[in-house]
Amino acid sequence: MAKIALITGATSGIGEATAHLFAREGYNLILTGRRLDRLDKLASQLNKKHNIEVAVSSFDVRDRAQVIENLEALPAKWKKINVLINNAGLSQGLDPIDKGDLDDWDTMIDTNVKGLLYVTKIVSNWMIANGNGHIVNLGSIAGIDVYTNGNVYCATKHAVDALNKGMRLDLLPHGIKVTAIHPGAVETEFSNVRFKGDDARAKKVYDGFDPLVAEDVAETIWFAVSRPKHVNINELVVMPTAQANGSTIFRK
Repeated sequence: MAKIALITGATSGIGEATAHLFAREGYNLILTGRRLDRLDKLASQLNKKHNIEVAVSSFDVRDRAQVIENLEALPAKWKKINVLINNAGLSQGLDPIDKGDLDDWDTMIDTNVKGLLYVTKIVSNWMIANGNGHIVNLGSIAGIDVYTNGNVYCATKHAVDALNKGMRLDLLPHGIKVTAIHPGAVETEFSNVRFKGDDARAKKVYDGFDPLVAEDVAETIWFAVSRPKHVNINELVVMPTAQANGSTIFRK
């Protein structure tokens, strides 16, 4: 019987790349995100290419009622989830704390922290009932250190790091693995979202070095998930070589 992975934020970037990789490895998939048209298109591609089953559920992780309604509406067979990949996340703005936008702060906190919690609460209980599971939380190097004007975004990713460690302790008695993946600079829609559609400014972030691509992070996720049952990868940090050598790329 094929294993099942649920991937949040699967409409683009790391989530989409991870869906392609897990489909290639024979997983049936539950894909979630806000853009239903993209989810449907991706599901069709993966079904045709890899002959897997794909369930699509469109909702905003910030909305607790939507999360509960959509996940609980899944048929029983889809609740046998083996892997949860909490990928949905974003950044808004790049301002010093005194000039920050309150709506941006709410969006980041509600998505990166509360959204992750809403999904995990439901799926972890399914995993406990099933007697197994692996939760992968997408953090960031912003959850390990901070950078200029990253204040609230960095705080949300520090929270994800703490939650990852807490989950690992809480779920260990149930045989559930928990892993954090902390990427550095990845060229996806991340900067476009941060700068609210200012493509020129988003592109400038990656000037002068080779950033990671979504597939690099997807491969890192797969490495963690594909370890033997007795091996848990607590956390992995993956960065572009230039950034690992001290580039201050986020100050743009």
